[in-house]
Amino acid sequence: MTPREVVVHDRMQQSYAYLLTEPPGRNFHAGFEPQLTPAQMLQLGVFGGRYMTDCTQEFPDAWFEHARLCPERHDPELNLFKVNASQPLAVWRAKGWIHPDDPRGWFQWYCRYYQGRRSADDERQIRRWRAMTRHLAQLRSCPLPGDWNCRRKQRQALLHWAYDCRNI
Repeated sequence: MTPREVVVHDRMQQSYAYLLTEPPGRNFHAGFEPQLTPAQMLQLGVFGGRYMTDCTQEFPDAWFEHARLCPERHDPELNLFKVNASQPLAVWRAKGWIHPDDPRGWFQWYCRYYQGRRSADDERQIRRWRAMTRHLAQLRSCPLPGDWNCRRKQRQALLHWAYDCRNI
């Protein structure tokens, strides 16, 4: 694949450029196996619909055809599990979870990674993704498998990390 440059102009980044060096959705690091694509996540409902409303030009139009978005405000009703499972960006910054290349956090990193960008931050982000599996174990303790009312906030949080827990 011939590398392709992407130049970003949105509210949080101006003239940020990166290279796509892998085909979209392919050649992921060993052990990094997200269950959902960014498009699926946006369609199911994540981040109260507020996330990525000003950077749609960076990603394929198809990702946003059925996305549940709300540019005006964060609306938990747009989330698949109808709860707010997000922390403010200020909390993420204070904890040192934000890398300068991806000022919106893990999901922005994942969208760019999915599209084919590889970066020095990949290993850290993949470790963070793996750490979310502890929540899967807690969901499996729900008395009724598939009961979406059991641990809804954890289910939504897992969805934010590309884990599909609709059938757990």
